[in-house]
Amino acid sequence: MRKRTAVARPVNLLYRLYEQRLKRELDKSVPVPRHVGVITDGNRRWAKEFGATTADGHRAGAAKIVEFLGWCFEIDVEIVTLYVLSKENLARSAEEVSILIEIISDLVEKIAALDGVGVQLVGDLDILPTDLRARLEAVAMDTDECGMRVNVAVGYGGRQEIVNAVKSLLRTRADEGLELETIISELSPEQIGEHLYTKGQPDPDLIIRSSGEQRLSGFLMWQSAYSEFYFCEAYWPDFRRTDFLRAVRDYGLRQRRFGK
Repeated sequence: MRKRTAVARPVNLLYRLYEQRLKRELDKSVPVPRHVGVITDGNRRWAKEFGATTADGHRAGAAKIVEFLGWCFEIDVEIVTLYVLSKENLARSAEEVSILIEIISDLVEKIAALDGVGVQLVGDLDILPTDLRARLEAVAMDTDECGMRVNVAVGYGGRQEIVNAVKSLLRTRADEGLELETIISELSPEQIGEHLYTKGQPDPDLIIRSSGEQRLSGFLMWQSAYSEFYFCEAYWPDFRRTDFLRAVRDYGLRQRRFGK
């Protein structure tokens, strides 16, 4: 079994110097993304590789999220959307789901306790276990509306979000007394956007995924149409501030065309 070894001090020093250089580059001229989405992938593989339990992996991932939000706050990111529990994750073993529920509940409470942070839940809350939903909603209602907005995606599925948005739109327009043909003829992307979980928020500028996987796994499928993507090899618990600054610098050096 592979074991962790202490990182030599000269390597730590090099990373700190590199981070400082990256930060200086961002401070000068590189634009910072307003909205960052992150797929926190690799907790279970990290645990398996280093001989830890699955629960240890998820706890390490949760601790990294709190650290990550501090990095975002440092460079004035306005909105962060965290993909922490997909609809598919709820189909895992009862033991792992129970562990995830406890860890996510504790995580959201820690996020809500941060200064200058407001929490919003995004996902199909109806499919969550009753105790988890009640605890999360109570925390989200008690956070600051000002400062950095943190969307916590729980029970989330990108296709389901679009289905739910269309259903909500149709109900709203029908309640206004409109005929089906009128609803169809007036249907627009902007109308659907007004019924998404993230309604009223700008689409993500940058989406980061850890663990080396290069796919969205249904994350913000509608909102990510013109997002920039950054894929990192590190498992999420090993994701470093250096990795984050690299992602932001890479984003800032790209020329965004928005399909034009």
